[in-house]
Amino acid sequence: MADGPTINTIAERAGVSIASVSRVLNGLPTRQETERKVLKAAEELGYVRNAVARSLKSRRTNQVAFAMADVGNPAYLAMLRQIQPVLKAAGYRLVLHSTDAVAADEIDVLHSLGERYVDGLIMSPLRVTDAHLEMLAAARAPVVIIGSVPEGTPVDNVRADSRTGVRLAVDHLHALGRRRIAMVNGPIDTVPGAARGAAYREALEDLGLPYDDDLVQIGDFYRAQGARAVAELLARVPDVDALMCANDLIALGALDVLRAAGRRVPDDVAVVGMDDTDLAAASWPSLTSVSLGSAERGKVAAELLLERLRGGDREPRVVTVAPRLAVRASTAGPAYEGASDGSDRKEGGA
Repeated sequence: MADGPTINTIAERAGVSIASVSRVLNGLPTRQETERKVLKAAEELGYVRNAVARSLKSRRTNQVAFAMADVGNPAYLAMLRQIQPVLKAAGYRLVLHSTDAVAADEIDVLHSLGERYVDGLIMSPLRVTDAHLEMLAAARAPVVIIGSVPEGTPVDNVRADSRTGVRLAVDHLHALGRRRIAMVNGPIDTVPGAARGAAYREALEDLGLPYDDDLVQIGDFYRAQGARAVAELLARVPDVDALMCANDLIALGALDVLRAAGRRVPDDVAVVGMDDTDLAAASWPSLTSVSLGSAERGKVAAELLLERLRGGDREPRVVTVAPRLAVRASTAGPAYEGASDGSDRKEGGA
């Protein structure tokens, strides 16, 4: 053993497989008995000088997880691009989970915190169930939620202000003379779907416009599903003159359908998205969209988690990132590429 212990020699001493040793030394979830045998064998063989083994023995992994609904959604990518450098600068690696918005998968991620495969978690769930709240209350490591959770939930929470964001969009469309403003939403049993649907209704009421169920179409937060929803809406109410879309992917699907139908944007139908992702400015025509501060929310969430990991003992914080409207050609025509901005963020909010 002149060259020191190896995974093979540790596996032989512990009486477990090489794969099990690798999982333990890489901080992956493993049965407690297997972890105990591997660490004991590593100590006996002098392997505890390895940084990973030392971190396991101290129950710190220097890893943080980020769980999101869809790793392909550019809004989550904007969050990731801010979360990763903040954590890296503090010496943490980032582990990603794409849950497809399946509650059981999110619950499993929260449950696995008890196995100490990461030191903390940032999660952005689309739905918040009673099971989520129970697991958050019992979490064995610090958790920060990006998205709204009920008041009193014992975790730090970074929120978007969808209500104000939808109001900015509807006011903009109304100011342009649009009166048949339809809403294409994601599932209303999700946090963003419920918030944006309610905000649309409130915005119409405040402007003195009647709410019409025929002008509301429920789809999902993906481009293909958004396109199908828009096609169904237009078949039912072809006289709409504006589409308020619950995210940019739905709005891009709307542009696809309108182009195929020979409907001019914005002359015939103005289109607004939400999230103001990179795709909004790159689309044709460029897409007017409400920024909900995805990048800022990711950065704030990472900073709040680091405070907890450094031993910060304080009441849970709620930070709301203010929206802003980026006006582009899909509402104001090809000559207009300006943007109006709101403030960056505020404490509290909904």
